[in-house]
Amino acid sequence: MLNSWKATAAILIAGVGAGAASASQSYPVKPVRILTGPPATMMDIVSRQIALRLGEEWGKPVVVDNRGSLAVAPAVTAQSAPDGYTLLVSDSTLLSVRPSLYRSLPYDPAKDFAPISLIASSPQLLVSHPSVSAANLKEFVAYAKQQSRGVDFANAGPATASHLTSELFRQATGVNVVPVNYKGGGAALLAIVGGETKAGFSLMFLALPHVKAGRIKAYAVTSSRRFADAPQIPTMAEAGINAFETTYWFGLLAPARTPPALIGRLNRDAINVVQSSAMRSVLLEQGAEPAAGTPEAFDAFIRSETVRFRKVIELAGIKPE
Repeated sequence: MLNSWKATAAILIAGVGAGAASASQSYPVKPVRILTGPPATMMDIVSRQIALRLGEEWGKPVVVDNRGSLAVAPAVTAQSAPDGYTLLVSDSTLLSVRPSLYRSLPYDPAKDFAPISLIASSPQLLVSHPSVSAANLKEFVAYAKQQSRGVDFANAGPATASHLTSELFRQATGVNVVPVNYKGGGAALLAIVGGETKAGFSLMFLALPHVKAGRIKAYAVTSSRRFADAPQIPTMAEAGINAFETTYWFGLLAPARTPPALIGRLNRDAINVVQSSAMRSVLLEQGAEPAAGTPEAFDAFIRSETVRFRKVIELAGIKPE
C-alpha cells in the first residue's frame, strides 16, 4: 500500500513538473507588465529598453507601469501572482540600500522576490570643478587632505548612490568629505560645474558630456573596468585606490514562488536581449553597460550589496529624511 502511494505521488509530482515546464515554453500568452519607479529616471529608461526588446522577443506587448513613489512598484510586485505576467525592474537603492535605512518597508527584498537577472550597471565618476588644482586622483586626495575644513561633495540626496559612494571614498582615503545634498543628480552636478561645490561623484550619463566639454575634471570611474565610452578615464584602482568598486545597478525580478522553470525561461530571454548589440548601444548612450547572469548569481549579488551598504550607512550614521 505504501509503495503504491509513493508511486502515485511520484506520478503527480512528475505531472506538476511537466505542466510547469510546458507553461514556461508557451509563455507568454498575454501582455506582460513591468513595474518600476518614477518616469524620466535612469531606472525608467532601463525598464523601457528591456520591455521593448522582450516584447520583440516574445511577440507580445510588454508594458511599463511607472509608480511615482519608490516603494510602490516593489510592493505591488510582491503581492502579484507568481505567473510571470507581473515583473519588476529595480535598482540598487530599492533592493540593497532602503532595507538598511528603514525598519519597516512594504516589501522584503530577501523574501518577496525571485531574482531573474542583473540587467545593467552604471559607474560613477569622481569629478571636480576646474579650479581644483589636482590633475589626477592622487593629487586630488592630497589636495583634499590639505583643506582644514574638508571638501564639499555634492550629492543627489541622502542615501543616494552619489552620497554612499562619497562615504565609501571617505572611508577608503581618510579625506574629510563634507556632504552637500541637492534634489537630484542633475542639480548636484550643476553645483560642481558652477563652482558652488568643489567635487562629487556623478553618474556617467550626467557627468561625461561636461567632462568632454572641459567644464569639469574627471579623476576616475568607480567600476572595476574602464567605461567603454570613456576609455581615457582610469578606474579607482588604476588611479591609486585599491578595493574601491561600486556601481548603480538595475535588475529584473519576479514575485516569490514563481516556478523555477519559468524563472529559467525569463532568465534566458533577458540575457538574450541584454547582450544584444542594440541594447548595448542604447545602454552606453545612457552611461551604463549590460550586465547579465544567472538568477543565483543575481540573488547572491543583492545580498552582498545589502551587507556592504549597511556597513557604509552605519559607519556614516546616515538617517532617512
